[in-house]
Amino acid sequence: MQMAVNWRAIRWEFWLGLLSLLLLIAGLFWAGSSIHRVLMDEQQVPLDAIVLQGELVYTSSDEVREALVGGEVGSFFASDVSTLRERVEALPWIYSAAVRKEWPGRLRIYLVEQVPLAVWNETALVNRYGEIFAGRVEQVEDELPHLAGPSNDVNEVMRQYERMSELLAMNDYRVSRLVMTDRFSVDVTLDNGITLRLGREARLQRIQRFIDLHERLQSADERTIEYVDLRYDTGVAVGWRENEAGE
Repeated sequence: MQMAVNWRAIRWEFWLGLLSLLLLIAGLFWAGSSIHRVLMDEQQVPLDAIVLQGELVYTSSDEVREALVGGEVGSFFASDVSTLRERVEALPWIYSAAVRKEWPGRLRIYLVEQVPLAVWNETALVNRYGEIFAGRVEQVEDELPHLAGPSNDVNEVMRQYERMSELLAMNDYRVSRLVMTDRFSVDVTLDNGITLRLGREARLQRIQRFIDLHERLQSADERTIEYVDLRYDTGVAVGWRENEAGE
């Protein structure tokens, strides 16, 4: 026995089902868009707290906060930690920054400041990695050595300074200034005011020669040594500073 098929009812059920599905999809899309707008709205989900960690000597908390709000920050979800990190690391005394978001609205920033090793060409500073940075020289209270040389040879100047300082420190001398010329000739001034003219080669051997001769040279004259020219193979030339009356 054959049963009659009500095609009209089937068509109605199909279209009603399809309409319901479309309405469901539209509702989900609208709800998702609404939630996205709320999450991206910094008024609805604001970043309302900044926690700074790390020892800050030359950078103030206000400077860090001003750097962060120097551009668009966005909501907790919209803010881009890479962009915020770059803003903070653009500060002259900041070596590195790590930025992390913490629910519900906190920004935690761990900061590492630059550690100045020396003054570079009188206008900038150089760190222990041989990197020049634009911290203000007058902010540094510690007495730093002054290094000078071609800007593209800072690593070589640093290398020479470290090697010479090590040898001199073993004999109770300290470098206060090192100058390298474009032709790689080096002069070193010690903290006692004596300048060593070392030239372009055998610099460590020449420093050792000065160490061996210093007491003998100083005892040979009542005047103060101004410089010792060590660029000779078999001897040295000494320049003397006239002592002021009463010295």
